Amino acid sequence: MTDFEAGHRPAHDGVRLRPATAADAEAVTQVFLDSRAAAMPYLPRIHSDEDALAWITHVVLPTSTAVWVAEQAGRDGEGGELLGFAALAGGDELDHLYLRPDALRRGIGSRLLAEVRGAVDGPIGLYVFQRNAAARAFYERHGFTAVAFDDGGRNEENEPDVLYRWTP
Repeated sequence: MTDFEAGHRPAHDGVRLRPATAADAEAVTQVFLDSRAAAMPYLPRIHSDEDALAWITHVVLPTSTAVWVAEQAGRDGEGGELLGFAALAGGDELDHLYLRPDALRRGIGSRLLAEVRGAVDGPIGLYVFQRNAAARAFYERHGFTAVAFDDGGRNEENEPDVLYRWTP
């Protein structure tokens, strides 16, 4: 069985994409925490790191439609450090796309987004905090359109967000 048949995408610039496994929970959690702290320092810390790990382990990884990770390929071609992840929920909602702060602007987010698009047959929706200008610009560059603005009442952080939609 080839890497492609096993769900692994060939390494590009030393980074390969593959489906997440339960063994990725700690690394996915660390990416999630580090990314949010760097990109959105204004967000309140509602949950402990341990609670975030439990949520990733018991909710995100097992109940998402699909979760992909981007990892730095090792010298032997095998996986190395986790650089980012994307999670698809409900079949058509990009629920998470996070990168380590040192992995930004290397095309990794675009590759993860391409995986999501390839897995969905139709429109994709996602929510972004209104103040997250970098994420909003990223999604707009990739053809997503803002379709609704919310006052923050729909999320735990009570942070105003925006619903984006992409249609193929």
